[in-house]
Amino acid sequence: MAVELCLLLLLLFCGSTISEVQPIYKPPPGTLDFGFVPAKTYDTGAYHEPGAIGILFKIVHAFLYLVQPNSFPQDLIRKLAQQQFGNSQGDYQKPENVVLTLQAIYYEIGFIVSAALGLLFILLLPLVGLCFCMCRCCDNCGGEMHQRQKKNADCQRSCFATFLFVASLIISVGVLCAYAANQHLTNQVRGAKKLVNSNFKDLKIFLNDTPAQIDYLVSQYNTTKDKALSDLNNVGPVLGTRVQEQLGKEVRPALDAALTMAGAIRETKEALENVSVSVEVLQEGTERLHANLTDVKMHLSNTLSDSACNAAQAASTCNIIRNSLSQLNINANFSGLPGVNSQLAKVNDVLKIDLSSLVQKGYAAFNDTPDLVVNQTRNILSDIKSVLESIGSNITTFTKMLPVQKIVADLMVYLTQSEAYVQDYFPVMEQYDFYRWLGCLILCCMVVLILVFYYLGLLCGTCGYDKHASPTTRGCISNTGGNFLMAGVGFSFLFSWVLMVVVVLTFVTGGNVEKLVCEPFEDKNLFKVLDTPYLLNQHWKNYLAGIIFKNPNVNLTFEKVYSDCKENKGIYTSLHLEHLFNINELLNISMYTEDVALRIEHIQINLSKIILLDEIGKENLLNFSSSGIDGIDFSAYLTEINKSVTKVDLLSFANDLEARADQLPKGALENALKGHANNIRMIHNQQVVPLEQAMKYVKARSTLNQSIRLLKRTSSELMVKVKNVISAVNAAQNLINNNASQVIVQETKEYMDTIIGYFEQYIEWVKESVAMEVAACKPIANVIDTAVDIFLCSYIADSVNTFWFGLGGSSMFLIPAIIFAVKLSKYYRRMDTEDVYDDTENGNNGYHKEHLYGIHNPVFTSSVEQW
Repeated sequence: MAVELCLLLLLLFCGSTISEVQPIYKPPPGTLDFGFVPAKTYDTGAYHEPGAIGILFKIVHAFLYLVQPNSFPQDLIRKLAQQQFGNSQGDYQKPENVVLTLQAIYYEIGFIVSAALGLLFILLLPLVGLCFCMCRCCDNCGGEMHQRQKKNADCQRSCFATFLFVASLIISVGVLCAYAANQHLTNQVRGAKKLVNSNFKDLKIFLNDTPAQIDYLVSQYNTTKDKALSDLNNVGPVLGTRVQEQLGKEVRPALDAALTMAGAIRETKEALENVSVSVEVLQEGTERLHANLTDVKMHLSNTLSDSACNAAQAASTCNIIRNSLSQLNINANFSGLPGVNSQLAKVNDVLKIDLSSLVQKGYAAFNDTPDLVVNQTRNILSDIKSVLESIGSNITTFTKMLPVQKIVADLMVYLTQSEAYVQDYFPVMEQYDFYRWLGCLILCCMVVLILVFYYLGLLCGTCGYDKHASPTTRGCISNTGGNFLMAGVGFSFLFSWVLMVVVVLTFVTGGNVEKLVCEPFEDKNLFKVLDTPYLLNQHWKNYLAGIIFKNPNVNLTFEKVYSDCKENKGIYTSLHLEHLFNINELLNISMYTEDVALRIEHIQINLSKIILLDEIGKENLLNFSSSGIDGIDFSAYLTEINKSVTKVDLLSFANDLEARADQLPKGALENALKGHANNIRMIHNQQVVPLEQAMKYVKARSTLNQSIRLLKRTSSELMVKVKNVISAVNAAQNLINNNASQVIVQETKEYMDTIIGYFEQYIEWVKESVAMEVAACKPIANVIDTAVDIFLCSYIADSVNTFWFGLGGSSMFLIPAIIFAVKLSKYYRRMDTEDVYDDTENGNNGYHKEHLYGIHNPVFTSSVEQW
């Protein structure tokens, strides 16, 4: 309900704006994805590129800076706006008013001086023209049709012609600038209809788009609800798994230890069996070797008992051999090792109970925690689902009650009427613009007419001039050129003041609009003036806040609103609508989540049915610890395993025996000893070597070695290990039976926070969307930019300023053009009289006074040439 109310109020405030919204919301990883708020693309672009004429605009701006280099007078404008002048003369003579007037004059001094010069031009030039005309009618000021002959006449004529041509070129450039500005303004006015239509089109799109944005925000509640319902439907995997993970920190290590001990029991049985089998194999081989070595030793002893050993040469050798007979014996005696049958029997009794199966039952019971949670929370979860459904129903019901469509329809009617009015006004505006264009064109044509006379005068005068002809005998073309120049002078006096009147009016108006509106609008100083407390309303500190909120104390400024809208922020943020309605209060989710939180907090889960390891399993572990494997003499086994097979190397013994037999005299004793040596070698090859290298015996020794070492590790502190396993299982079972409720409460709270977090996330998303995306107020900035920056400044002010700049420049250069034209015409027109040069010196330097020696030319004299 709060969401819908908030969004409805937003619609009321932004029904008449245009937008160019770009989706900016991107959900972070791990959060709910609400997608993008739907937004259309708008056609209006509040930017104007003047094209090539922009160079002229920059030149005019630079000229205006020279005329008015002062910065925008914020304080002066504030004081002038706040100062209320009375009707009496005394009000204007107050000191503060006089100071303000002087400050205004100081700021406008550039425009005032320029306008004064223009007014002086307007007043003096017609008066000078009148006087000049009257003076010429009296044959003065060059009106007399007589030209004195001078030595530098050709140089003067060329200079005057050049200066006049340059002045005409400058005037031509000025009139071209004026014409270009005039045409540019007309083109922009004609193109403005397309821009206005684009604005209306965007407004209609916006009106249709804003309700869709509201509906989208509301519809995304289903995303939150579906996610919450999904977690509730999966309460086992969600809440049950969380509880299981917390309890598992102690339960799983205990069960793992018990399962490891069960594996150790099986490994112990296998090791005991390996020891028993390996000892039997090794005992069999060593006993047969012992018997053969005993037989060889007996035969050697019998041989050494022969009388031949009593001889002096053989006695010492026989004694040495007799003394070494004790080495013919086995070294590793496996027959004397204690058996492990009793331990193996006890371990087999322990294995009659499958401890691994008991532990796996404990695992299974503990892994059923999610199912227990599901079964024990079924009723509570159904209540929570009902609450969520009721919230969705309330939002849907309230949405249907809101008159959104009616508001949109009313705004659409108002927009349609406004568009119809603008469409009806456009032909009138274009008609007036045509009159303006025609008037400016006439002004340009006045200058063009003057230029035509000057250019024709220069052309005819230059082409028709004959330097050999006397002033009274100049040709018709040259005379016509002089007449064109004088005609240009005459029209210059007639039109120049009219041109300057237009220039002064447009200069003062357009220049001040540029300096007092366009430039401060661009750097936002104009908004700062509008934001001056008590300026627009002497009772309101903040005018905009007073209009919107009826509370002028709210800190809401034109500059801040314009800047925020320029950045395309939502109208809620830009207009600080929290002072009208607080979205945080309207979007308070506590009213929706209290019931959910209470029901989740009442979740009670009983896990006492979980049995990790029963008493049989624990007793089985104790029986294993008392199986007696820790009583095996492991050192005896390891000692025998590490011994060699025989005490002496039989090959070395046989070789030594044979060498000693060679020391005896040749005979039966020598041969008998060598026979025994060969027999010993045979025993070594047939019995010792297999015991050392045959796979059967090697494997038996290796298995015995590994098994004994495994049994030794297993039996080390076996009782302590078993008691530790049982203690860990008992502690885990005690945690489940007695302390699981604390874990369940903690995990239930986190589960509740997760569910409530979905709603909080939805609310934060709605707040962000309302602040940045819904009814984004960049269209307001676009409307202001279109009206001020484009229409007023770019279209009108720049064009008008360029027009007076060009026309004013042309008008100013009419003055030198008049002077040069009058001077030059004297060299082109046919004179009535001329000076006659006399070769005889008469004191007049070769020239006669005109009234004494003037010679009239009755053929070419014409009254028409008088001006």
